[in-house]
Amino acid sequence: MTSLSDLPLRDTLVGKQPYGAPQDPVPVSLNVNENTHPLPEAVVADIAASLAEAVRGVNRYPDRDFLQLRAALAGYLGHGLTAEQLWAANGSNEVLQQVLQAFGGPGRTLLSFTPTYSMYPLLADGTDTAWRPVERPADYALTPDFVAAALREHRPNIAILCGPNNPTGTPLDLDTVLAAYDAFDGILIVDEAYHEFDAERESAITLLPGRPRLLVSRTMSKAFAFAGVRLGYLAADPAVIDALRLVRLPYHLSALTQAAAQAAIRHSGEMLATVADIRAQRDRLAAALTALGYLVHESGANFLLVGGFADPTAVFETLRAQGILIRDLGIPGHLRLTAGTETETTVLIEAIAALAPR
Repeated sequence: MTSLSDLPLRDTLVGKQPYGAPQDPVPVSLNVNENTHPLPEAVVADIAASLAEAVRGVNRYPDRDFLQLRAALAGYLGHGLTAEQLWAANGSNEVLQQVLQAFGGPGRTLLSFTPTYSMYPLLADGTDTAWRPVERPADYALTPDFVAAALREHRPNIAILCGPNNPTGTPLDLDTVLAAYDAFDGILIVDEAYHEFDAERESAITLLPGRPRLLVSRTMSKAFAFAGVRLGYLAADPAVIDALRLVRLPYHLSALTQAAAQAAIRHSGEMLATVADIRAQRDRLAAALTALGYLVHESGANFLLVGGFADPTAVFETLRAQGILIRDLGIPGHLRLTAGTETETTVLIEAIAALAPR
């Protein structure tokens, strides 16, 4: 049987592994930071009706510039944004890939602060962009001085700040974004995949005016409970959007994806109604694990990074055997736990409490 080593891969891909997370059909799946709450039935009905209408026209290509969807996204984000400042693709991963295709490539570098989202180096590999990780401080929090110093030292072509950061949950303050933007002359991406779960901080979208190198990435996969639809989007200067149009594939967003996303945005209030409950379950989970003696890192997302596990892999497998899936990311002593429904969170707390004493 042919293996990868038998194929003429690019040198930058030799020995690499694809992104992956366990996808077991377990009763309590809390490992990929999904919103585990079901969609309201009235919203499901409207989305289904929108899809049925869109199907009538699938003998034709969709609007390749998806102008109605971009206008809807601009309306959702507010802050005076226009359709010309919005872009979308099949998940924020594809949005970021298009950014790297336009602004990265051979001889260029992508910098971020680790631990952070594991797709960043994979996207760099896929676009022949050099990956430059900078280790975060011990508490994972980024400060303006720390970030600015790293960017002045390394001078990357692209930098990504993830806030709240995955997998640590660490919030990102806007003064850090401002310091980063002023510290170098490359493209600065703020990845706000989990922003709706942070009730305390403003979005970096407020910083866009007058900053043409600032890009703010979002997704409908998390707070919108729309992970299966695959719709990510980005707000930036119109010139950046024009650059992304140079590298996107023709008609990359299907008519069905566009219809479903527009319907969801029409119901954004109902779609996001579970966010407050998820925050409450996150805080409940944090309090319970802290009481059990674990180290719970500050989180502005819908998940927690928890330390204090003597053998994280063994705990992961023990919980998996009980039908509970969490995430072992290889961070010594740590596991990542998504906040689910009240019932799911109760099951997780009780399972961890029943582990052998630490």
